[in-house]
Amino acid sequence: MAAKRTNPLQFIQEVRAEGAKITWPTRREVILTTAMVMVMATLLGIFFSLVDLGIRSGLQFGLGFFG
Repeated sequence: MAAKRTNPLQFIQEVRAEGAKITWPTRREVILTTAMVMVMATLLGIFFSLVDLGIRSGLQFGLGFFG
């Protein structure tokens, strides 16, 4: 099925109408969600570092014990 062709003026009007429907977050919401992302990234970084340390220590112990 072919798409209906619109002229450029009508397209721009439709784009502006859709753009007016956008609800932008407030400054407080942006700051809060940014802080939450940074905290979660830090916690996940610490968690995976500890998991990596545990796996590395276990492998070193296992290879040292059996090797």
